[in-house]
Amino acid sequence: MASVDRSEQLFARARHLLPGGVNSPVRAFLAVGGTPRFIARAEGAYLWDEDGTRFIDCYNSWGPMILGYGHPAVVEGVRAQAGRGMSYGAPTALEVEMAELLVELVPSLEMVRMVNSGTEACMSAIRLARAATGRELIVKFEGCYHGHGDAFLSKAGSGAATLGQPTSPGVPEGAARGTLNATYNDLASVEALFTAHPGRIAAIIVEPVAGNMGCVLPEPGFLEGLRRLCDVHGALLIFDEVMTGFRLGLGGAQALFNIRPDLTTLGKVIGGGLPVGAYGGRRDLMEKVSPAGPMYQAGTLSGNPLGMAAGLATLRELVAQPELYEQLDRRTSALRATIDAHAKAQDLPIVTAQAGSMLTVFFTREPVRSWKQAATCDTKAFGRFFHAMLEEGCHLPPAQYEAWFFGAAHSETDFAHLGAACCRAMDRALAG
Repeated sequence: MASVDRSEQLFARARHLLPGGVNSPVRAFLAVGGTPRFIARAEGAYLWDEDGTRFIDCYNSWGPMILGYGHPAVVEGVRAQAGRGMSYGAPTALEVEMAELLVELVPSLEMVRMVNSGTEACMSAIRLARAATGRELIVKFEGCYHGHGDAFLSKAGSGAATLGQPTSPGVPEGAARGTLNATYNDLASVEALFTAHPGRIAAIIVEPVAGNMGCVLPEPGFLEGLRRLCDVHGALLIFDEVMTGFRLGLGGAQALFNIRPDLTTLGKVIGGGLPVGAYGGRRDLMEKVSPAGPMYQAGTLSGNPLGMAAGLATLRELVAQPELYEQLDRRTSALRATIDAHAKAQDLPIVTAQAGSMLTVFFTREPVRSWKQAATCDTKAFGRFFHAMLEEGCHLPPAQYEAWFFGAAHSETDFAHLGAACCRAMDRALAG
């Protein structure tokens, strides 16, 4: 096993200074055990930790690095802009160019507002939905994650039609009560909420392909049904495409499934690795945002030139090589087929799910279509699998309920290594 001395030393120091030793909880390895690898550098499809061990990266910084680490166009864009200034707190041509490109590529966007994260984008989108409709209630789905805003940290109450309850200390009951929880891929659960709260629901917010209970695809008719319910009841449909935007294709999941939401949130890929988010949609809705309208939202670093430079360089590369998406889909599909074939041959309690270059290996026997089914996974077995993959030189997301992400820098050789490594690691994780 490769040395982790340096990572262990850094983690010990970090725990005295940072809550749990990290700045985002999943990085602490609590879901899999052991010491998180402190990353020293990255290049292409690879990460090197502080002890000098190289890993094939299977989470792409949780999605943004679709071109790989250190892509020349992105690095040059950031370097050139850094020399001109990293933040002005004033409008720039880059913001206009970014907005023009987003509106051109994403079907539902007529106007956009740049922010600094996916969390901020989702918080702003539901505020706008409430402002536009004059209603207070929001519907979200168990297992979908829209950031750490108070309104999203809620769980279902004791009955299907009850108001939400906080899932974190510090979240006011009033904030949670404004959120209703439905079951992903279950239109009846959504209809029940509209029936129980007539004329009170402002919007439905949904990951069109879930990525935070693992990769879970929408069942045929599910997204279409959400669009219909919103139209019937006068609510807005919000697609959280922070993960899927420019990950599943140039138009995101909404283009893939041919569904037009009223509002869309974006992040990750549009920042090229820097902290960038956006929300946008119909012109009549976006013109309600300050200073054009009364709904207030602001940010000192929103649309900052460094983030715009990285994001524009990334998006322009994707536009220039649209064949990349077919290549990623094909290679990820081949990896999935290898895993599925081995699991079937060995009768392992494993199923997989994939959308383009997003993939999850679930340690359970039944297909996962909702959080209830995802929650049946053997998380201890996944922890053993995770560490076996580290020993194989492959760094997965350190939790069962996260999607894997691949990018243009992953070669056929990398995918072949991953396939063989997964088969060996599954056997070890489930031995005996």
